[in-house]
Amino acid sequence: MNTPDPQLLARCAERRARLAARMAHAGGGVAIVPTAPEVLRNRDADYPYRHDSYFYYLTGFTEPQSLLLLTVQADGSHQATLLCREKDAEREIWDGFRFGPEAAKEAFGFDAALPIAQRDAALPPFLADQPAVWWPFAVHVGFETQVEGWLAAVRAQARAGRRAPAAQYDLCAVLDDMRLFKDDFELAVMRRAAAISAHGHRRAMRRSAAGSRTPPTEGLREYHLEAELLHAFRDGGAQAPAYGSIVAAGANACILHYRAADATLSPGSLCLIDAACELDGYASDITRTFPVDGRFSGPQRALYDIVLESQRAALDATRAGQRFNDPHDAALRVLAQGLLDTGLIARDTAPDVDAVLATGAYRRFYMHRTSHWMGMDVHDCGDYAEPGEAPQPQPDGSLKPASRVLRPGMVLTIEPGLYVRAADDLPAAFHDIGIRIEDDVVVRPGGAACEVLTHAAPKTVAEIEELMHA
Repeated sequence: MNTPDPQLLARCAERRARLAARMAHAGGGVAIVPTAPEVLRNRDADYPYRHDSYFYYLTGFTEPQSLLLLTVQADGSHQATLLCREKDAEREIWDGFRFGPEAAKEAFGFDAALPIAQRDAALPPFLADQPAVWWPFAVHVGFETQVEGWLAAVRAQARAGRRAPAAQYDLCAVLDDMRLFKDDFELAVMRRAAAISAHGHRRAMRRSAAGSRTPPTEGLREYHLEAELLHAFRDGGAQAPAYGSIVAAGANACILHYRAADATLSPGSLCLIDAACELDGYASDITRTFPVDGRFSGPQRALYDIVLESQRAALDATRAGQRFNDPHDAALRVLAQGLLDTGLIARDTAPDVDAVLATGAYRRFYMHRTSHWMGMDVHDCGDYAEPGEAPQPQPDGSLKPASRVLRPGMVLTIEPGLYVRAADDLPAAFHDIGIRIEDDVVVRPGGAACEVLTHAAPKTVAEIEELMHA
């Protein structure tokens, strides 16, 4: 049995109250929030279960086969009802503890609770005569059909004077904006997740260095470093990796979504690791690139220093009042200059930084954005355009949405990179070098420099080489 954290439950209740206030502003109604379904892996084996983030955000409840109903009056008063699995002594022998409706109601502070088996009978009475129904659009396959079924059951009672909700609203539009801003409780969890993940990266770097000095018979492989990461995550108390770990040796680092496999880590090459844990429902996200044997070569260091300097520029641009695109633009200018200085972009094709940016010549070596939102999901929810602000005219005459204004409590990644695939028109010294440096940061009040949550993972050349040769 997992005893719920009183602080978490207080936050969940406060979030439900805030959601209710926003719903009341639109006239009230009923919000239906399902958790994630269990997913079969093969035959009778399921994938490890992970709750739905929206559901957990409002409940703190992690059991599958659950549903939250939030009934909201026009004055903002509200009632939270949980539907969950009933107690079942026999199933608990096989699958473990389950709260059951009554215990869940008391432990998690709901106003009422019902067995999930009664869902189809219980939902129509909740929806009857309500002005609107709110639910997460396009999140769970098939849920729209279920909602329509419940509404149809209400419409079937029209002769009895019952009316179905006249409006449907996307609950994500409200919850996304709420989740975009992290409170002190959330940030404390994310700091712990970042610290655990950083420890995993340090373990992997040390294992790589040790393996290159005294290599095993078959050589150190990518999956050996993945094992170090997974050990650190679980040993630190995290429930799981936040995403599939990328451990990319040598040329594999130029494959953006490469997964840890069995390639050998060769001394003299680089290894890129993009891996981090999830702790208590919140993700972390770290990328580090390091020399397998702990010493950067000249060409490796030249490109690494460019990426590191671009990240510093992006971090400096991550301040309250700046725009979401500003860190990306700052990183791009440094990367573009570095590509010119190293000859990776010929000056006869793009003579200066402005030309590199205007022509998009950098995209051959840097093809992704510098940031994304972070939170319960690795690529967390939240609009990247500023709400209510008109699109901005572009030099080509097109209109582009105005980038989101950065505000305190927002958490995002800063992750520039360079990826140089072998090609006849590129200097051979840089062939098959892939570098990315990624940190998770919090926007602070008053225009102060952002807080780097993942600072404990070494990233300067000196820090990496010192750690790997300690």
